[in-house]
Amino acid sequence: MLTTLALLLLVILGVPLFAIIASSALIGFYSEEIDLSVIAIEIYRIVDTPVLLAIPLFTFAGYILGESNASQRLVRLTDALLGWLPGGLAVVSLFACAFFTALTGASGATIIALGAILYPAMKQAGYNERFNLGLITSSGSLGLLFPPSIALILYGVIAQQMDLDQSVAIDDLFIAGLLPGLLMLVLLVAWSMRKSIKDKIPTTAFDSKKLLSALRESIWEVPLPVLLIGGIYSGYFAVSEAAAVAVMYVLIIDVLVLREVTFRQLPVIMRDSMILVGGVLIILAVSLASTNYLIDTEVPTRLFDFIREHIDSKLTFLILLNIFLLGLGMILDVFSALVIIVPLTLPIAVGYGIHPIHFGIIFLANMQIGYFTPPVGMNLFIASYRFKKPITELYYATIPFMLILFIAVLIITYWPALTMTLLDIRHG
Repeated sequence: MLTTLALLLLVILGVPLFAIIASSALIGFYSEEIDLSVIAIEIYRIVDTPVLLAIPLFTFAGYILGESNASQRLVRLTDALLGWLPGGLAVVSLFACAFFTALTGASGATIIALGAILYPAMKQAGYNERFNLGLITSSGSLGLLFPPSIALILYGVIAQQMDLDQSVAIDDLFIAGLLPGLLMLVLLVAWSMRKSIKDKIPTTAFDSKKLLSALRESIWEVPLPVLLIGGIYSGYFAVSEAAAVAVMYVLIIDVLVLREVTFRQLPVIMRDSMILVGGVLIILAVSLASTNYLIDTEVPTRLFDFIREHIDSKLTFLILLNIFLLGLGMILDVFSALVIIVPLTLPIAVGYGIHPIHFGIIFLANMQIGYFTPPVGMNLFIASYRFKKPITELYYATIPFMLILFIAVLIITYWPALTMTLLDIRHG
């Protein structure tokens, strides 16, 4: 009890998360009279995880893309492809934000980078102010389920450390996230088109010349996702190799060919991207030690037994899991939530017969909504700052999008075939 109170006090005092997790592991192993050198051994385990190389490499590549004019070219290309549809600019915004977040791994960066382009464009096209704010704020996190999402990679690394009976390969997670991610995107697209027709937003005619011009402008960006996704799915690249290819590609294109990022900017970009990566990796390192303690003391097993006493139904467990994860997404960023909560909840989910890959997609789908769920979703504050709007206005603006995505989460949760079908086809 005293230990719990002490850790809560550290949280209140604003002590860094990695220090709190490390303290809990130290106290736990000490109380069990286990040599504390085991913590150093557990932390060192991340060195033996080659796939972790993908996180800093993809993050660095994403930051370079964020500093270039790639976001503007992406918007022009999607506008040329989809702008003629009813609600075309809204559809463009959704696809562009999802694609950009998948590449950069940061929903906040998407709101800041693409919001500057999309918000005034939608306002000029006649879209309702509240609709514009809600769409851009909510679509900022849409890319978490699409490759090469860093969140998917991190979940796979954590799940692999838990010695589950079922394998959790990173490339399998990439495939599993495709259909659930597309479902979320399609539902938002359908609602946006319906809203645009109702509000009588004018459409623009398809222009083949505009499309060709946009394709020429984006000739260097278009091959990147094809190269990465095709290479990973075909088995030609490992995930870490694909990340290295991504870095080399964007360095050559944005620094040497297009020259939108200068050599002088690279040290600053490296520093900023590695600050994010360093925070993620140090939390992951100490959480491995904490996870090992939890497993040694059978905490997940006892927690599962306790929950099983009160919840017999798998369906009821999944409902409570969704509610819990939505609340979690409001107060924790996705990386912290993954390293803290997955080691506790994944064994329980497996005990209810939920495949660990399906659980990972459920987890991240909920995190997507948590990013903009009132009252403290992170994207709400980023959008409030970016668009200089009161936070309460963002609350009202995002509610319709939150409800639509919650329907998508329920479908993803209770229809596991949506997640697992492509994997079944792949593995025969």
